Amino acid sequence: MPARDRDQDAPWHTEAVCRRDEAGLFFAPSKEPTAARLSREEAAKRVCARCPVMVECREHALLQPEPYGVWGGLTAAERRVVLARRRRRDMELKKAARPANQIAAAG
Repeated sequence: MPARDRDQDAPWHTEAVCRRDEAGLFFAPSKEPTAARLSREEAAKRVCARCPVMVECREHALLQPEPYGVWGGLTAAERRVVLARRRRRDMELKKAARPANQIAAAG
């Protein structure tokens, strides 16, 4: 069911596909070997890819921010990259807006 068609009063996570899967797929056990971690993360991302609330889940993990696990189809490392890009974009937008504000104030 698309996120926009579900009950808007229900929390987004009630529709999450991962609620029916084993949590171990989304969170790493301690000292997990790299090959096993990559395989597990890819399996978790396949679950996320078919989830109707993937975007809501991803935004939750980015806004919290969730430091561990696969959320919204992104690993913790991938979320850090997204957050860094968003911060950089926000700074660039603020810089671009500043000269326009200064010109308007002078005019």
